[in-house]
Amino acid sequence: MATTTVRLDDEDEALLDRLAPEYGGRSSAIRQALRNLAADRKRQNALIAFLVEWDAEEGPIEEEDIAAMAERYGL
Repeated sequence: MATTTVRLDDEDEALLDRLAPEYGGRSSAIRQALRNLAADRKRQNALIAFLVEWDAEEGPIEEEDIAAMAERYGL
């Protein structure tokens, strides 16, 4: 297993200390954070691909459609 050094400021240290017990330690909390970040990026990339395809097939999304989607999905 590889070791990586991460420099954290005091606020990040406190956050990590608060999360560590929930994830079985500091390293496990950081690993979970990396997984969550990767999953977020995957969802963002899928959304971008969807919107590019939508734009190619249907044309640009209108502002009122964006507002309706934001309201519907709580964004």
